[in-house]
Amino acid sequence: MSGSASVPVAAGQVVWGTPAARWMLTAMVLGSGMAFLDSTVVTVALPAIQGDLDTGLAGLQWIVNGYMVTLSALILLSGSLSDRFGRVRLFMVGVAVFALASALCTFAPTLEWLVAGRVIQGVGGALLTPGSLAILQAGFHEDDRARAIGAWSGLTGVASAVGPFVGGWLVQIGDWRLIFLINLPIAAAVLLIAWFKVPESRDASAARRLDYNGALLGVVALAGITYALIQWGAAGGTPTVWTAVAVGVLALAAFLFAESRSTAPMLPLGIFRSLPFSVTNAATVMIYGSLGPLLFLLVIYLQEVSGYSPVAAGAASLPITVLMLLLSARSGRIAARIGPRLQLVVGPLLLAAGFVLLSRLEGDAPYLTGVLPGVLLVALGLSTTVAPLTATVLASVPERHAGLASGVNNTFARGAQLIGVAAVPVLAGIGGSGGEGSEAQGDTSALAAGFGTAMLILAGLCVLASLCALVLPRGRMPEASEAADRGSLPEETSALEPLDHEHPVRFCGVSGPPLRSCPGSTAGGSTDGPSA
Repeated sequence: MSGSASVPVAAGQVVWGTPAARWMLTAMVLGSGMAFLDSTVVTVALPAIQGDLDTGLAGLQWIVNGYMVTLSALILLSGSLSDRFGRVRLFMVGVAVFALASALCTFAPTLEWLVAGRVIQGVGGALLTPGSLAILQAGFHEDDRARAIGAWSGLTGVASAVGPFVGGWLVQIGDWRLIFLINLPIAAAVLLIAWFKVPESRDASAARRLDYNGALLGVVALAGITYALIQWGAAGGTPTVWTAVAVGVLALAAFLFAESRSTAPMLPLGIFRSLPFSVTNAATVMIYGSLGPLLFLLVIYLQEVSGYSPVAAGAASLPITVLMLLLSARSGRIAARIGPRLQLVVGPLLLAAGFVLLSRLEGDAPYLTGVLPGVLLVALGLSTTVAPLTATVLASVPERHAGLASGVNNTFARGAQLIGVAAVPVLAGIGGSGGEGSEAQGDTSALAAGFGTAMLILAGLCVLASLCALVLPRGRMPEASEAADRGSLPEETSALEPLDHEHPVRFCGVSGPPLRSCPGSTAGGSTDGPSA
């Protein structure tokens, strides 16, 4: 594969409203939307998978976390890979890997095969989701990039919103395997459009050395810690669990050491010298570390304990996505006028209040009075928080590090969801055993008993996130260059330009904070090399 074929317009020259623009946007929305859709439909199908494969809660945790392990660890490497090898080429590789993994999930005979497919899906998702953003930034003319990215983020947000309906409908009319099978025709269409209609681009000056060691150590660290947490709930503190703890912790220490010594690190540790950046990422970990377990446990609780259909259970959390799509932009404008501190204090407290309400949920409670009030508070809390959270992350670093900062924030959010889904059920006393039908029934009983405790744990995390925000300065956030002059950033960044406000960050789903650009990529910048 040498690049795209039959492309009439060069990268960087695609103009909004032209056929070339429509083809490019269609391919990028379908590709990344496929990944966003998959992340929501899988959650809705978990009870059906549990019944078919006769697994317990631990198996369901692995179905969710298998995807998140590789996605979280590799997303920071994707931009550098695409700059070096070609953005369209890497995007197509990601789509192909995602499709092949979806086929494996479709025909998986056992839980182990299904988890393996999810792990491989995470690799594809790490390549295609940020890669689609890089292609838009490199392909569209600079006057039209903001409009293209806005359309991309809005349409992929819609994919996240319709996911629960699609997943629930497919489970009800047929089989849970259909949620993976639908990815195959979508992927085929994306590959055809990308090959024939999307112009290739790369950065001729991209670094030749890539941080493969960091990526590998990141996967091992996340996998070891996740395995230990899930298996602790399933089997207790066995020698295998303690071995996984040791492997995960040692891999994490080795990752930090390698990043501190690398000449081209995937995660430059110096970026954390900015206090606002570090504090905001700590708040991100707690907020998304609570959101992941909520979405995981609520849909299972509503189906297994309350008797909801898959469609109804999936739709129960729809207000979160809808309100974020409607209110996040306004929230960002308010934060730009008054500063992010107030919203980053109040927003997590609204989240905590929503979790407290959900902790009182009874199995036979009607949706309008039992579920909806808590979900609405969670939605309002996220709508209040996410835009200023992302803006603070970007304002805390120089412009040339904005893509990296956005990628780090997104990675922290996904990693926090990964750890949250593994740890919160253990802390709440919800069973994680699997392998026998009776044990799966025991998981349901434990879920009914421990759901309220889990929600209170999540409320506590959000209160801690609110306390983190108190460290931020009052008033508007200084630009990165101003902050550097005061010494809160590394000295080498003090002369860099402030953030470009003509390209606002837009919300693109509840799976993580919005990406401003492809992490590690120079797409859309002046250093882009000629199109291939």
